[in-house]
Amino acid sequence: MAELRVLIVDDEPLVRAGIRRLLAEEDGVTVAGEARHGREALAHIARHAPDIVFLDVQMPEMDGLDVVRALAGTTLPAIVFVTAYDRYAVQAFELHAIDYLLKPFDKDRFRAALERARRHLAARDAAGLAERMTELLALLRPQSGWLSRFLVRTGTRTLVVNVDDVEWIEAADNYVRLHGPGGRHVVRETMKNLELRLDPAAFVRVHRSAIVHLARVTELRPLPGGDTTVVLRSGGTVTLSRRYQEAFERRMGRAL
Repeated sequence: MAELRVLIVDDEPLVRAGIRRLLAEEDGVTVAGEARHGREALAHIARHAPDIVFLDVQMPEMDGLDVVRALAGTTLPAIVFVTAYDRYAVQAFELHAIDYLLKPFDKDRFRAALERARRHLAARDAAGLAERMTELLALLRPQSGWLSRFLVRTGTRTLVVNVDDVEWIEAADNYVRLHGPGGRHVVRETMKNLELRLDPAAFVRVHRSAIVHLARVTELRPLPGGDTTVVLRSGGTVTLSRRYQEAFERRMGRAL
């Protein structure tokens, strides 16, 4: 099996040296180079086409998110963000990044991030990575606040549905169905756009067609094949698919 080529991008020499030391302990990995800022990173990526990039988010001149924006439309390497960002941004990384390392990180957390990047490369899901990076960049743009209410048209009336009253959300083509104590309501919105507008501390994607309110989850039941049934406060159930399990586990604070 060919060795994985890794690029280290960070403006702090000690951080770059620490990542290099950790990589030296791993089999099947070659350090393709180091970069001190975003512009150097883009030059290295163009020249060496690394498989994995450990990419610092906060750097002078051109930060890590700018690097990802500049790579839009190209075949992206597997990117592991290295960040000292606050809780808000970390939630965004949990939802949409391959993985992230929150400074300071230890050897076990580093190995877990590297292994996740290996698994992504084995799946060769380039289209999925590009979509997740696009969503991440949108989520990290400055915002005036998370969505707090839905306006639901019903004939000649418009109902106001508070986000906190929504138990789970179901995809329906270019619409979504809101499920809650007040019944079901249909809103013209795509799941992709809606996920970016919901507070990631409160809502999590569990399936291609479902988002759940974490405060409404009461039980988790494993299913054959690796999926999980999520039981909600109302007694309703939603399937947690394997694709979304890792992010769900981090949000719940432990593995299933």
